[in-house]
Amino acid sequence: MSTLPAFLNLRRLEGRIVALFLALLLVVQLASFAVIRSSIERNANGAIAAELKTGERVLRRLLAQEAVRRGDAAELLAKDYGFKEAIGLPLAEAGTVETIRDALSNQGERIGASVVVYADNELKLVAATREDAGRFLGLLQARVNKPAAGDAMQLALLDGQAYQVVVAQVRTPAPVGWVLMGFALDAAALQDLKSLSDLRAVVVIKTGTAWRPLVSNFDSEAARSLAGQIPAAGELFAAEVDGEQWRGRFAPLLEPQQALAVVLLRSFDEAIAPYRQLQLTLLALTLIGVGVFALGAVLTARRISGPIKTLSDSAERLGRGDYETPVRRHSSDEVGDLADAFEAMRQGVRSRDEQVHRLAFWDPLTGLPNREQFSQQLAARLARDNSPRAVLMLDLDRFKHVNDVLGHAFGDRLLCSVAQRLQALHRDSGALLARLGGDEFVLLLDGADQATALAAAARIQADFEAPLHIDDQTVDLGAGIGIALAPEHGREVSQLLARAELAMYAAKRRQHGSMVYEAALDAGSQESLSLLGELRRAIEGQELRLYLQPKVDLRDGTIVSAEALVRWQHPVRGLVPPMQFIPFAEQTGFIRALTAWVIEESARLTQEARRRGMAVRISVNLSTRDLMDQELPAKIMALLARHGAAPADLCLEITESAIMDDPQRALTTLERLAELGFKLSIDDFGTGYSSLAYLKRLPVNELKIDSSFVMAMERDLDDAKIVRSTIELAHNLGLSVVAEGVETGKAWKLLAELGCDEGQGYFIGRPVPASQFMDWLPSWQPPDLSHESLDTVMAGLN
Repeated sequence: MSTLPAFLNLRRLEGRIVALFLALLLVVQLASFAVIRSSIERNANGAIAAELKTGERVLRRLLAQEAVRRGDAAELLAKDYGFKEAIGLPLAEAGTVETIRDALSNQGERIGASVVVYADNELKLVAATREDAGRFLGLLQARVNKPAAGDAMQLALLDGQAYQVVVAQVRTPAPVGWVLMGFALDAAALQDLKSLSDLRAVVVIKTGTAWRPLVSNFDSEAARSLAGQIPAAGELFAAEVDGEQWRGRFAPLLEPQQALAVVLLRSFDEAIAPYRQLQLTLLALTLIGVGVFALGAVLTARRISGPIKTLSDSAERLGRGDYETPVRRHSSDEVGDLADAFEAMRQGVRSRDEQVHRLAFWDPLTGLPNREQFSQQLAARLARDNSPRAVLMLDLDRFKHVNDVLGHAFGDRLLCSVAQRLQALHRDSGALLARLGGDEFVLLLDGADQATALAAAARIQADFEAPLHIDDQTVDLGAGIGIALAPEHGREVSQLLARAELAMYAAKRRQHGSMVYEAALDAGSQESLSLLGELRRAIEGQELRLYLQPKVDLRDGTIVSAEALVRWQHPVRGLVPPMQFIPFAEQTGFIRALTAWVIEESARLTQEARRRGMAVRISVNLSTRDLMDQELPAKIMALLARHGAAPADLCLEITESAIMDDPQRALTTLERLAELGFKLSIDDFGTGYSSLAYLKRLPVNELKIDSSFVMAMERDLDDAKIVRSTIELAHNLGLSVVAEGVETGKAWKLLAELGCDEGQGYFIGRPVPASQFMDWLPSWQPPDLSHESLDTVMAGLN
């Protein structure tokens, strides 16, 4: 974790705010400095350029004034009376030339001339102050032949030396000769310029392609350095001497050859020195401003980040599940609005958390603890000690029927009433009562052994003997109760609940009221689950067998159809009874695969019978899950097409209970099957809850009377009357009738007398393998029933 202060940590909001503010300030200040510096340099360069240009004019004026002064001196010499007398003497006379030379020397020394020359009108040297004066005659000739009227400075180059040359004509009064005065160019004018301004200068002469200093008010080393920095073109340039910046102006002194020039210079550092002080002042003010701004940024950042940090802490508390501490508003700005939003969120989350907690651990309908809370409390008590405990699981009888008949709202009120009864019954015992779901309740009794648990179950059964009165309805209560004991039957929650459930379902099946778990119940369940797993592989392993039971026309005794029944030839267990695997296949949905197998085998057998010259319709039972499958008609047609069979070759049997689970959906499926040409039959009629209204709407062709009525009708007139009424009802509705459970010839004869169309039962034939049925069918002969007497039964019916 970083130890830096928050305002220095760029990972923190406070640090980022301070960094942003300071960065913006520094960017602005740096930009300002750059603009100011550029402006200073631009203005300084402009001022220096103007100053250098002015300096050039001043220097030229100084040189021109010096040339005038020296020209006046030459004129004065040319007009001097003594000088004229001397030049008037014959030159051949001894001492004349020396006299002229002395006069020239005196005047030259007085004015500071480097050389003074006197030549006659033919420009021949007469006398001079220097032995090498003859080389100046070229300059004299150039000035006499072409006076430099436009050259006020009177400069000339001779043998790499610059001179200011003035010429005067001597008259007596006729022109008799010429006086030339040459003055070596020195630093006097440059010093005068320096005294008048801050400018300095270097007179340079071009040697080849390079410039060398001739006269300067710099030291020789600096002068050479500056001469080496003169650009090839341009007037203004920058130069550096001993680390000091200068700005220079290059100005030719001789036109047009430009072999002689002057470089005027101004110190750039001196020129901007006053501005440097201003920049330092601005820098100091900037640093002070940055400090003040940084302090303000830190305070502002803390003012912003402080409430946000508080909100962050509040969010962390909410994340830890603390929904009780309120989020307070510390400001009236947007952060305060955010705090209000957090507080609203906290209240909403707390409310929803309470709702979720209640939904997670309480049953919303009855207000009892739910399965999760019961499981947690049971686990906590089991972990706390090894005391005996009993888990009683209760499932109401006929609750689904109540829901179907009286509606779900009534069913919910019934569950609430049952919960209140159970609470009142165990309010003083400290028992934990919970609703597991649906119509299942569970009761935990601490310190209870088997006898105590059975006594508690008996009290519940006794209390349920009193019916419930809800609105105008009276409902008889009943329940199956399963008991599991800890630690005898387990110490795990899931184990105790599972074993209590096994005992509960066993109690309901055996109608014992209540049962204590025993190992045999668990073993039976495991065996059934094992059989179901093996059943999934039975179809692929060709372990299923199709059995057929014949149906006879009771009028003429011919076999008209057969019912398809499935058997499982297990490779280890042998022939497995249908009741051991059909219910589980129905529960898991695997029944659809079994139905498809039976239909396909039946289609194949109808075509085999046709090839043998026999016409047999085969009846196939459809389950509830089959009827709920909207694709069932298409699937059956595909199976028939595979073997070339037609819908008329099959009769599809449906139980009343299968129809009543979802009447509308079942009706839709049955109508589509009827449109395709299938014969439809209601199986086990009379044992379910179907109404005549639904029977009238169903597109069925046949009713099958349940065997429970047929087998007892010979000795029970009430059953015989039910059979007769059913036959008459079916015929009135245009339906044919099949009677199941024909076990005697008398039953056959009685059914035929009552108008029943077909019969099925052991007297006619037991279910046999399909191949055996095909071999048996041609040899069938109806029995002789002439000796059977129906007088007694018919007399009771009339």
